[in-house]
Amino acid sequence: MTVERAVREAVFVAPAERGDRERMRRAHAAAARQFQVAASGPEVWGWQGRTLGRRAGDCWLRIVSAEMDKAGGRLWEGTATADTHVPPSVPRPQLRGVLDWTSPDVAYRAELTEYVPVPPVTSGTPALDQDIALPDSWWAELKSALDALATVPTDRESVRQNWVDRNFRRFLGIDPVQIRETTTGHADLHWANLTRAPLIILDWENWGRLPVGYDLGLLHAYSLAAPATAARIRREFAYVLATDAGRTGELVALAQLLQACSRGVHPTLAPLIARRAQKLTHTPVPTL
Repeated sequence: MTVERAVREAVFVAPAERGDRERMRRAHAAAARQFQVAASGPEVWGWQGRTLGRRAGDCWLRIVSAEMDKAGGRLWEGTATADTHVPPSVPRPQLRGVLDWTSPDVAYRAELTEYVPVPPVTSGTPALDQDIALPDSWWAELKSALDALATVPTDRESVRQNWVDRNFRRFLGIDPVQIRETTTGHADLHWANLTRAPLIILDWENWGRLPVGYDLGLLHAYSLAAPATAARIRREFAYVLATDAGRTGELVALAQLLQACSRGVHPTLAPLIARRAQKLTHTPVPTL
C-alpha cells in the first residue's frame, strides 16, 4: 500500500499499474461477450483493484482476479454460495451466472447479478463522514435481515480464533479473548455495502461464521465520524452490542480495523476507532 493511497483514504481504487488496469478491462469485456450483455456506465473498482464491476443492462457484471495459486476458496466462492444458502428474506442481488477462466498467470471469475438501482449509502469508502437520515423502516429491515442471516447453517469461517490470539495484544493491548458465541454474518458490513431504502446488502464474498457482534461492531466503527448514526446503531442493536458476546465481537472488529489503520487505511478514522477500543477495554491502544 502506497503512502499516496493512504493519504487519499481511497479504499476502492483501480490498480496502480496501467497494465493491470487494462488487463482487468479486457477480462471484463471478454466476460460481457460470453454472457451476451453490453457493459455500460462508470467502472467500479473493488479493494486494491482486485475486482471491476459495471452495469450491463438490467444486470451488474463483476469480475475478480487473483494469482493462480490464490484463486478459489472461500472468498472466490462467496457470492455463489450465498446465492444457494442465504434465504430470500435477506435482501441481496440475485446471481444470474458465473464464469471461470484462466490466463497463464491469472485466474478470473465473472459474476452476473441483477442490477440494483438504489445507490449504496457511501461510494468509494466504507465509512461515513457525516450523519445520515434513514427511515425507521430501514433499520427494521436491517434487523430482520441480520436475524435471518444468523440462522443460516454453514461451515464457512470468516473470523478465526487464531487471528485473535496473534493480534489482540498488538492492536488492543489486552490478552486475547475467547470467541465463545458465533453466528452467521456478512463479515464486511459497511456503508458502501448497504443501499438506502429499500435496503439491499451487497458484496457477499466473505460471509460465514463470525463472533456475535462482529458485523454490528464493524458497522458501528465505520460510523464513528457520524455520532448520531453511531448512537442509533448502539440503540437499535443494544440487544447484541450490550452483551458480553457482542462486546467480544465488537473488539474483534475493532482490532481488525486497527490492523488496517496500521497499514495506512482510514487515517482520519483511526483515532476514533482507537478511542472506541479504549472505552471498551479501559486500556490504551498501542501506538499504530
